[in-house]
Amino acid sequence: MDFFRLTEEKIRKAYEDGEFENLPGYGKPLELEDLSHVPPEMRMAYKMMKNSGMMEEEQLRSEMEYLEDLIKGAHDDLEEERLTRRLNEKQFRLNQLIQKKKKENNSAVFKNYQNRIDERFK
Repeated sequence: MDFFRLTEEKIRKAYEDGEFENLPGYGKPLELEDLSHVPPEMRMAYKMMKNSGMMEEEQLRSEMEYLEDLIKGAHDDLEEERLTRRLNEKQFRLNQLIQKKKKENNSAVFKNYQNRIDERFK
C-alpha cells in the first residue's frame, strides 16, 4: 500500500473521529514562522532542532564565544567586568537548558514514548 495514501487515510479517519478537536490552538490561525533565512534543504532539520531546544543552545554557545572574544579585547576593567557578567548569565542559562533536557529525558513519559517508538521499529 502506498505510504502517502495510508497516511492520508489515517489522518482522515482521525479527523472524522474528532481526535483533532481538543488540540491546543484548535480553530485558531497558524502562526507561521519566517524561514526565508534558512536554505530550503535545511528547513526541516532547522525546525526539528529548534523544536527540540537545540537552536537555543547553539545560539547561547555562539553568543558565549562572541563574549569571550570581546573579553579578550576589552580595553578596561569595567568593560571586562560587564562582559564577564553577561557571559556568566549566558552560561547559567545554558546550564539550565541542559539540566532541563536531562530531566525530560529521564521522565517516565519520555521512556514510555521511547518504548513505543522502539516497538514500532521492531
